[in-house]
Amino acid sequence: MANTKRELFLKRRLRTRNKIKAMANGRARLSVHRSSKNISVQLIDDVNGVTLAAASTLEKDLGFVGKNNIEAATKVGAMIAERAKKAGIENVYFDRGGFLFHGKIKALADAAREGGLKF
Repeated sequence: MANTKRELFLKRRLRTRNKIKAMANGRARLSVHRSSKNISVQLIDDVNGVTLAAASTLEKDLGFVGKNNIEAATKVGAMIAERAKKAGIENVYFDRGGFLFHGKIKALADAAREGGLKF
């Protein structure tokens, strides 16, 4: 009965991803990954199995290499919204993975919404 932190994370990730894939109807998935040092986001077309656009703090032009804070997450959210517009994508499903929707994940989502993405 005693689940580890990792097992609980994997359960949350599978639960959210399965719900998203069940109701996707061909819409792109905005997938977020947060590590201890960086944060990255991808727009994924699950039908074709292709990444349409991506943004990360590992990109040198953002100036946040090795930083994982709310300011960096906001900048990455704005960048993915801009790249999604260039790719012609407006409607997406937000896949937070196993991460809870608060703090950095919420800041990224809010910045992407302000940039014009709808989810």
